[in-house]
Amino acid sequence: MPAREWGVVVEEGYETESSLIAFGTRENKAVVLKVIKRPGDEWRSGEILAAFDGHGVARVYEQEPGAVLMERLNPGTSLVDLALNGRDEEATEILAGVIQQMSARVSAMSPLELPRACATVEDWAKGFRSYIASGDVQIPRDLVAAGQRVFTTLCASQRQLRLLHGDLQHYNVLFDSDRGWLAIDPKGVVGETEYEIGAVLRNPFEQPELFLSRSTLERRLKQFTDKLNLDYERALAWAFAQAVLSAIWSIEDGFAVNAMSPALRLAVVVRPMLKEPLP
Repeated sequence: MPAREWGVVVEEGYETESSLIAFGTRENKAVVLKVIKRPGDEWRSGEILAAFDGHGVARVYEQEPGAVLMERLNPGTSLVDLALNGRDEEATEILAGVIQQMSARVSAMSPLELPRACATVEDWAKGFRSYIASGDVQIPRDLVAAGQRVFTTLCASQRQLRLLHGDLQHYNVLFDSDRGWLAIDPKGVVGETEYEIGAVLRNPFEQPELFLSRSTLERRLKQFTDKLNLDYERALAWAFAQAVLSAIWSIEDGFAVNAMSPALRLAVVVRPMLKEPLP
């Protein structure tokens, strides 16, 4: 771990399947050191996080591929509890505010300022082709085909591309007593802001009955699109296509998927709500 070279005094830590997390101090500041075990979608998360320069995200003090040193958020509780305890409208407003802060930072960013090797939503569309080629049948073929068609259509008609978090949802937004609600653990992808809403709409995954309610889905979408001045129909369409892609990624990660999987259940609910042709 780069704790020594970054001057971190480690006090405690733990290990997850994908990373090592250490809590400590540097120059009397509380910090978190995260080291990724192997290259993957979090490998350059420090570089992505640093690009937002503290706007709606945790501040980065040091970063290199596979490791990031950032401010420690206190108490660091996530938005999940709000959403699960009857305060989903408040949680949605907070998420929209975080997106607003992040967008304000990156809206004027030039292509030269983008993190190196940053993925685009077009890159992520390859997941559909890979899944179809694999011959796997856990996801109904017509749902995969519809998801791929919608995703491809949206990719080709995007507007105002910018750097996005790529996995912005309740588990990745934490509270800090000094700075408020802040995002962590970005995947980083370049696309239109409507894309960013998709992950929120299929979370918190412990209680799919919450986000599978059509009234909740429509209320969440209206909150986001009103506050951020987004296209409602495009955000809805991205949510559908991403839900299918999320299920594909779960299979790629070795998990079993069936009709009761939250992402697929959301895709089935959203599909009849889509208006075509897409705007």
